Amino acid sequence: MASIEGLVPITRNFLASFYDKYPFSPLSDDVSRLTSQIRSFTADLQHQFPLTQGESLLVNEVDRQPPHKMDENMWKNREHIEEIIFLLEKSHWPQLLQQQSTPEDIEFGIILGQLKEKFLNTLKVLESFQSNNSENIFNTVMTYMPQDFRGTLIKQQRERSERAKQAEIDAVVNSGGSIRDRYALLWRQQMDRRKQLALLGSATGVYKTLVKYLVGVPQVLLDFIRQINDDEGPMEEQRHRYGPPLYSLTTMVLSIRLFIHLSWGRYEHRNLAGPQASVLQQAVDVYTSEFERFIKFISEVFANSPFFISAEEAGAMDASRKNEEYKEITVLAGKTHEVSLPVESINSYIGWDFSLAPGKMSMDIGFSVECTNSTGQKTFGFYLQMILPYRRYESDQGNFCTCEAGKYTLIWDNSYSSFFKKVLRYKVDCIPPVAESAQSVNEAEG
Repeated sequence: MASIEGLVPITRNFLASFYDKYPFSPLSDDVSRLTSQIRSFTADLQHQFPLTQGESLLVNEVDRQPPHKMDENMWKNREHIEEIIFLLEKSHWPQLLQQQSTPEDIEFGIILGQLKEKFLNTLKVLESFQSNNSENIFNTVMTYMPQDFRGTLIKQQRERSERAKQAEIDAVVNSGGSIRDRYALLWRQQMDRRKQLALLGSATGVYKTLVKYLVGVPQVLLDFIRQINDDEGPMEEQRHRYGPPLYSLTTMVLSIRLFIHLSWGRYEHRNLAGPQASVLQQAVDVYTSEFERFIKFISEVFANSPFFISAEEAGAMDASRKNEEYKEITVLAGKTHEVSLPVESINSYIGWDFSLAPGKMSMDIGFSVECTNSTGQKTFGFYLQMILPYRRYESDQGNFCTCEAGKYTLIWDNSYSSFFKKVLRYKVDCIPPVAESAQSVNEAEG
């Protein structure tokens, strides 16, 4: 095992000392004050008019504590913002308000348009934060992955997974699913990503087939991603430090949503009075400004947080393990070198990384792949020639997805050379299909 000298285990105590450098300025007192006023207004509406079943569910959600996990709170804020934007669309206003029959209605309509724009801007800030944070985490993890065909495979797996997730979301939208339905799916997908991280860190489930390809990844990284989201793991310190203000903002936006929702359902019986409209406007101003301030702050914390050790530290580790990954062989002039890989199932990946030892003059070597089925017949010759035509390289790394089971032979050809031997340094492997299974999900939950 390679030395891990100089690597600092990332623990909750370690993060606590780091977070001391990033104190969050308390939320404005207006957050609690305006939330209380909005809740008082909704209590009056509940008392005067019976609730529908859907309204009761929303009231129950307001009365519950916000989720404990910070990322779940981010998704909840995003969901409630979208629900509010939906309510603030003119086509969803109460019929009486849509008619704009009085100067007061016209003025209130202008205010609602302004509030909608504020929420739209905040939604863009939140979406950008979530997208950038996800990309940054993935890119950080990838700095520790082997920079060869295995790293490429991990990226390809992620791209396919994200396309499949987007297709699921599109299907929900196209089938007329609600905003709530869409966000329930989005959060489930987020939890799937988390399970995959846990599986990677613990080398269980489908990742039993991948862990041996992660040679060179510091164990401290695998340990961290395995327990990153444990209830008492390192992230609990983040929830302890920065959760309370986020929880308050989650409660505030949900209270605003409930107030607008109840008001729209009772508008013909009780128009929003001047003071209530003013409080609503203030509440939206305070929520959007404070939430955007929190996102800006937490973005800086995340960008600098030592969740993973630096790539420089990882690169300073003993290089002996990397050398053990490669084989080195001399291919004599006029000869070839072959490596055969048995492939038991389709959609496996054949990957390679090779180079020639530098010499006094520029040299290359031919490279191609053949497939032989169980009867000894060479198959898919045209297919392989199309995607992997014979070429001469100084070095190359790549991979392809197999179309059938059989024996795949990687061939390095130096037969065209009459005088020069080639020193070939290479590694190859066959990685079975990696697809989330019910068994692996159960292992992650167990």
